[in-house]
Amino acid sequence: MYAASREALAHTRSALQSALGSGAATAAAAQAGSELFSVVEALDSQRALRTALADASAPAAVRERLAEQVFGGKVSAQTLATVKAAAGQDWSAQSDLTDSLVQLGREALLKAAADQDQLDTVEDELFRLGRIVAGDPELEQTLSDRSTPASAKRDLLTRLLYGKVTAVTEALAVHAVGRLSKSPAETFDELSALAAAQRDRAVAHVRSAAPLDAKQEERLTATLTRIYGKPVTVHVEVDPELLSGLVVRVGDEVIDGSAAGRLAAVRKSLT
Repeated sequence: MYAASREALAHTRSALQSALGSGAATAAAAQAGSELFSVVEALDSQRALRTALADASAPAAVRERLAEQVFGGKVSAQTLATVKAAAGQDWSAQSDLTDSLVQLGREALLKAAADQDQLDTVEDELFRLGRIVAGDPELEQTLSDRSTPASAKRDLLTRLLYGKVTAVTEALAVHAVGRLSKSPAETFDELSALAAAQRDRAVAHVRSAAPLDAKQEERLTATLTRIYGKPVTVHVEVDPELLSGLVVRVGDEVIDGSAAGRLAAVRKSLT
């Protein structure tokens, strides 16, 4: 995202925060998040409208008025204020407008989760969902299939998640599978990391050759917190193929302390 779009996103985020900060209840934040997703679906399906709202050659007031004409009376005041703010900005690309509204919809839903002390739960549910999908090739292929309509993928995931996760986790995951740019597992991992970021935490994805007991996990968490200078949430999955040790991923950084990793390094040095 270029500088113009980053600035546009910052202005639009401020509009959303202002709207939700004026005495808005948890329900209002959740509603705004869901409605922003609906707005994005409308823009994804209507190219002419998407183009008009992102047309930097048209006066901002004209674009804001169009947003109000299309969405006024159909969404809450908080959502409408956010969409109008977005329409009034100059975006480097049309996709930046819709992608930013997705981002803000996610942030609104996570605010609702935070208000209910559910951020930890949402973060953990999204991480575990990513692991489940990554471990089920058939499910991952179905959710990734570009020939399958977005509505069908969302319906499938809704049925799988219904009654098993929080409403915020379901809303985030179900909308995400309808407009994937990465694998479903990677997307759910990103959503989990976004939930952690709302508490100024980093997320460490740890693969371990054997299960870690409580003390080992506590020591690992303390070590990573010291390394990265902020609280770190540790998610552990057991992977016997590592033979021994751990592989830790924090963002784009990977720390490979496994026997399999060391063997791979030796093999590479011999080629």
